[in-house]
Amino acid sequence: MTQPNGMPENPGDPEQTDPEATSADRAEAAAEEASEAQADAIKDESFEAAAEGDVQVSPEMEAEIEESLEGVDADAEASDVEAQLAERTEDLQRLNAEYTNYRRRTERDRQAVIENAKSQVIAAFLPILDDLDLARQHGDLNEGPLKAMADKLSSTLASQKLEGFGEEGDAFDPEIHEAVQDLSSGGEQVVGTVLRRGYRVGDKLVRNAMVIIADPEPSAEQES
Repeated sequence: MTQPNGMPENPGDPEQTDPEATSADRAEAAAEEASEAQADAIKDESFEAAAEGDVQVSPEMEAEIEESLEGVDADAEASDVEAQLAERTEDLQRLNAEYTNYRRRTERDRQAVIENAKSQVIAAFLPILDDLDLARQHGDLNEGPLKAMADKLSSTLASQKLEGFGEEGDAFDPEIHEAVQDLSSGGEQVVGTVLRRGYRVGDKLVRNAMVIIADPEPSAEQES
């Protein structure tokens, strides 16, 4: 029996109780909802405490965190040092290569200047050597003080790598021979007469040899 407001007259009477409200499933669902609400409340409190800095961290955990941070900083610093070292090493290697090339170029230029100066000085003595060659051909350098002077001058110039060339019978080479007359038949050409010897200092040509071109001498087989 119910009252005018819709409530049962005896709510505690089992007959007036809603079976659906007192079922086991309903009770279990209510318990789960209460447990979830409590868990959410705990999470909210934890987040709020973390935001406010009230989280309690154990000394062991704090030491572990500090050690991890120090390791990260040390690794970052080591990587930065290695990068700077590699960059400085590359710069040093480049500078060393540039300096080495500069030294080689400077030494090559210096040697070229020395050789040119030496060639110019030696070239001034060539007319004297020409006169001595003529005197030698006439037998004037067989003995006496003139022979001693000629030998000393030739020895001094030879020590400066002066080398004479141009002998009768040598193959004609327009690079080093200056032909004033060609008496050859047009085939193989050789030096027939040497009018003036040529000279070079090392690989540098100082003066061409002045020659007359002729045919080579026939061999013994050709004569027979």
